[in-house]
Amino acid sequence: MTTEVRVPTLGESVTEATVATWFKKPGDAVAADEMLCELETDKVTVEVPAPAAGVLAEIVAAEGETVGVDALLAMIAESGAAVAAAPAAKTEAAAPAASGNDSVDVMVPALGESVTEATVSTWFKKVGDAVAQDEMLCELETDKVSVEVPAPAAGVLAEITAPEGTTVDASAKLAVIAASGAVVAAAPTAAAPAPAAAAGGKDVEDAPSAKKAMAEAGISRDAVTGTGRDGRVMKDDVARAVAAAASAPAAPAAAPRAPVAADDAAREERVKMTRLRQTIARRLKEAQNTAAMLTTYNEVDMTACMDLRKEYKDLFEKKHGARLGFMSFFTKACCHALKEVPEVNAEIDGTDVVYKNYVHMGIAAGTPQGLVVPVIRDADQKSFAEIEKEIAEKGRRARDGKLSMAEMQGGSFTISNGGVYGSLMSSPILNPPQSGILGMHKIQDRPMVINGEIKIRPMMYLALSYDHRIVDGKGAVTFLVRVKEALEDPRRLLMDL
Repeated sequence: MTTEVRVPTLGESVTEATVATWFKKPGDAVAADEMLCELETDKVTVEVPAPAAGVLAEIVAAEGETVGVDALLAMIAESGAAVAAAPAAKTEAAAPAASGNDSVDVMVPALGESVTEATVSTWFKKVGDAVAQDEMLCELETDKVSVEVPAPAAGVLAEITAPEGTTVDASAKLAVIAASGAVVAAAPTAAAPAPAAAAGGKDVEDAPSAKKAMAEAGISRDAVTGTGRDGRVMKDDVARAVAAAASAPAAPAAAPRAPVAADDAAREERVKMTRLRQTIARRLKEAQNTAAMLTTYNEVDMTACMDLRKEYKDLFEKKHGARLGFMSFFTKACCHALKEVPEVNAEIDGTDVVYKNYVHMGIAAGTPQGLVVPVIRDADQKSFAEIEKEIAEKGRRARDGKLSMAEMQGGSFTISNGGVYGSLMSSPILNPPQSGILGMHKIQDRPMVINGEIKIRPMMYLALSYDHRIVDGKGAVTFLVRVKEALEDPRRLLMDL
């Protein structure tokens, strides 16, 4: 039994469309409502879902063809009926000859909420290598975390469909694992498609509507970045390029790189920025461009905290199984101050101010891959021990690249400790959409006047960067003074003073 895939209703007065992209090929399994192809009209782009589950038996309208409303696009066969059709399709595509029972697809795992794509950073296996079930095959890099991809089954890596450097979406196929006996003949062929794809990258046919739009706008193909399959330019890509070109005069052009002498160039190394580093750069610049950012400073005498920590750290660790550090003191002090100055814990949403009756504390952590900010949820409700345990555990997983997306979302305020690297004073940048971030710094003995006498005290500079659109100077200074008071006399935290 077969099911027809036909052109859906295209909209009022639209009678035809162009088949822009097929996301499946004959022989591929499809699920009900899975996107099969994309059509382009002179007004909109239309996605065509599968009307039933099965196997794509035949593509009737190839890419680039113009079709009318209700025209036949493809045929979907039941899984059992498609067995005979699938080998023919695979032969035509020169794919490895492993039957469905002998091969397992390696797919992109769940990337987390709001993450739609990743970059293949490293393959730990090559085509022809034997793999054990759950053995790590490759590592993906998103704009926030690294994701390891384990082997879903034991066998031999027959094909790598997404080589290193490839950007893949959340439902993409990464590789194929074949049964040991079936892969002997397939392994040499498996690597062949990659060079062909790379070589043919510039010969991809752009969508007809995109060509027409480029001609009308007078924009060259080189000025448009294609987002379609294999880099194909779609109509929306042209519209974005035209809009970018129109707004270009308002934004200063990037400064050209200064000429480099030949002998210096030979000693340089050019490394592509990781997706995480690109995202960090973009978000930090967005914070500067969006918020009215201002920083206020103060200093705190750490004597009381250091004495308290020294007196109880052994007992604390023995009872709670966690080291007593300074981060729990600062976290509790900030939670205390945020109750009095709630706008520092708020955010702007359009023309509204969203006040948060909770404190989800972001703790900035440096990792080999870049800066990440795991969130301690409901920090205002947690004890010193709970905070220390969570900071230690999330800091360790941040360095190992094991944090999930959920653990880095939803923060309402952030603490950044540059002092661990020796920073004496700095102005931290906001973590959007938050309105405040506290910078901690190096503890350094300095001469201070105490009751008319010069004393040597362990002092730390504090910096609060805040969004002046929502936080006034009085509120910012009050917040920092309350943090200072709580740290210089931790008993105030117990008395809620």
